[in-house]
Amino acid sequence: MKIIKYGDPVLRKKAVKITKIDERIIKLAENMVKTLHAAKGVGLAANQVGIAEKLCVIDTARGDKKGEILCLINPEITASEGIVKFEEGCLSFPEIFAEIDRPSKVTVSYKDLKGKDKEITAEGILARVLQHEIDHLNGALFIDHMSKIKYILLNKRLKALEKETKGK
Repeated sequence: MKIIKYGDPVLRKKAVKITKIDERIIKLAENMVKTLHAAKGVGLAANQVGIAEKLCVIDTARGDKKGEILCLINPEITASEGIVKFEEGCLSFPEIFAEIDRPSKVTVSYKDLKGKDKEITAEGILARVLQHEIDHLNGALFIDHMSKIKYILLNKRLKALEKETKGK
């Protein structure tokens, strides 16, 4: 699958809730995992592959745990605490990084690919990735959390990326 870059309007679209977990959704999740691995990423939201549906995949092998793939359908943050600053990047923003303040611990409710209700409480990198991907599903981007100074410093690169994306 092709990863959508900044400037494409689908990244700002609020994803719709998935009401039926069928073969199409399962195949989408599988293809997203393959795309995530090919890009050497940690997390990928459906918006980032051009599909505005509430699905994201996370490879925890690159985070706090070893080797678990999380497929979250309709994820929602139900609780958060603390604040920690950490550098973030995004597959939709090649070579752009910024320190972002986010809660240090989150609880997320979601459905798995079998339709079972699940809940995960995470800290560290996994908490950050969960928040980052859920932001995508809500049409929010990590640049929305940057300090004004960092945004101004990156503005030229962001405009170039946006122009390149819209020119395709």
